[in-house]
Amino acid sequence: METGKVLVDTSILVEYFRKQKKETAILVEIARKHSVVISVITEFEWLVGFKDRELEFGKSLLKNIDVLPFDSKCALKARDIYSGLKSQNKLIEIPDIFIAATSLAYNLPLATINKNHFKRIAGVELV
Repeated sequence: METGKVLVDTSILVEYFRKQKKETAILVEIARKHSVVISVITEFEWLVGFKDRELEFGKSLLKNIDVLPFDSKCALKARDIYSGLKSQNKLIEIPDIFIAATSLAYNLPLATINKNHFKRIAGVELV
């Protein structure tokens, strides 16, 4: 039963890829209850991690996942996040800022294994 959309970051996809028993992966657990979506930033991070011979697996997983664009609303949110974190001397990697901005812009909870980075960002609801 779907109870709404959840934005997943790259760490969730990587955990799925590395898991021997795919059915025990966090991604599968989330997909049982929610509609899984990713940011175009996550799409890039995911695909760039594959060697050419593995790329088909990476692309095949994304066929069933909606990809949200990084638009002007996301860019403005990212700017606010960046400024806030910089002023607190708590900057995180730019792609993570973009993913968090997508979560805020689309008003979606974020599933991540890397909670330490994302919990620094006010307003991001972590799953």
